[in-house]
Order: sequence, then C-alpha cells, then structure tokens
Amino acid sequence: MRRYGVTNTNMQRELEQLHESSLAWARYCCRQSTEEAEDLLQEVYLRVLDGRARFDGRSSFKTWLFAVIRRASRARIRARWLHLDLLERWFRAEAHTIREAEPAQRFQESERNQRFRGALARLAQRQQEVLHLVFYQGLTVEESATMLGISLGSARTHFARGKQRLRELLQGEDLR
Repeated sequence: MRRYGVTNTNMQRELEQLHESSLAWARYCCRQSTEEAEDLLQEVYLRVLDGRARFDGRSSFKTWLFAVIRRASRARIRARWLHLDLLERWFRAEAHTIREAEPAQRFQESERNQRFRGALARLAQRQQEVLHLVFYQGLTVEESATMLGISLGSARTHFARGKQRLRELLQGEDLR
C-alpha cells in the first residue's frame, strides 16, 4: 500500500525509528502511565498499519503520528469519562431502586432480565456478539468489527438485524 510516498514497509521502519519518542509522547498523553501508554501505542500502530489512520503528507510523519497518538488518547479519556459517568448514574439509580424495591418488584425485575437474556440468547451468534460488545463492553460497531475480524459493513448489518430481531422477540412482552 502506498500513501504519499510512504509504503507500508517504510511506514513500519518509521514507526520503529520513532518508537522511543512516540512512547514518551504517549506516556505524556496518558498522564505518565507507562502501561496505558503502551496500550495506546499498540492501538495507534494498528490503526496506522491497517490504514484506519492515513498519512496524507501535509506534515512530517512524526508530526502526523504524534497527532494520531494525541487524538487516540483523547478518545480514550472521553470514553473512560462517559463510562464512569454512566456507571455512577447507574449505581445511584440502582441504590435508589434497591432501597425502595419491594420483594415482589425485585422478583419482577429479575424475571424481566431473564426474559431479556433469553431473547438475546435466541439471536444468531454473530448478532449476539456484536450487541454484547457494543452494549455491554462499550465498544463501537467499528471496534467490534475489528475485534471479531469481520468487515465494518457486516458488523453494522449484524448490529441492526440483531436489534430488530430483539425487538420482535420482546414485542408483546411487557418489560416495564
């Protein structure tokens, strides 16, 4: 693959040459956490080598790479913040529900959860996987596709069809 004079082999060589400075920059972006910086760099290198991050030649390769690292770290920070915010909201709501829920209500909720899990289990395996990764693991459809080794279009199709089938299975059941 050739992008603005940089072949994939040359790109790998560039990444190797810039690794130490990239790691230092990633560590800075990750608030000095070496472990997190290494994870971030692995994610960035994959994006670069598989073409999801494309060098367009408008700057030096190093400048471009550092920008990709920065954007990826910011995306992780945002995702972590959203995840923590949602967890906090859930815990507050759950604590409120637990305090006020009567035994009959708790039974009804567990029954509802069982029906939902049962409907989810009736989906095609790939639909279950994509829905689980998106809803329970917080991945995007694109990240799910990468993780499952399928195309983005296929993942989107499984996601949409899975949600639709889940609606059909649960239609008529009162899950409130």
